[in-house]
Amino acid sequence: MLKRLRRLWSDVQFLETMDFGEQQLAKVLSLVLLVVMVAATLQLIWQVGWALTVPSTPWMGSKLNQVLGDLLTLMIALEVLQNITSYLRRHVVQIELVLLTAMTAVARKVIVLPHDSDQPALLVGLGLAVLALAGAFWLVRTINLKQPPSRTGPPKRSPVQDP
Repeated sequence: MLKRLRRLWSDVQFLETMDFGEQQLAKVLSLVLLVVMVAATLQLIWQVGWALTVPSTPWMGSKLNQVLGDLLTLMIALEVLQNITSYLRRHVVQIELVLLTAMTAVARKVIVLPHDSDQPALLVGLGLAVLALAGAFWLVRTINLKQPPSRTGPPKRSPVQDP
């Protein structure tokens, strides 16, 4: 009994259990995100369709910003879903995709900012965030082009068993 318990808590078995748990959780999260995205897409289609029936809809004002913000939010959700499915396929987090998602989120924030916004510190902060994300993306991309990925699958069983 004690030997079996030790085997269950060996490093290899523990890592395999954790990997399995991560995969199952990622699947559940991707399904939840997919349901939310479908609902949000239908809601956006409904709102735009309804606004098109009203001739006095101010498309060149706040309504356009709202629609663009909603579209970009859906794009960010789609990129997060791609992050999850990429993790399920390759068992690695693709940092380039995460950085692109973050840049899209910052771009969305800039687009939906009110034009009469008098917050110079916010604009400077967003500009610095874009520069930092772009620099990080360039650095990661440069390194990834020089080196192949170090892990492309689930953890493999070591030939040496844990004591």
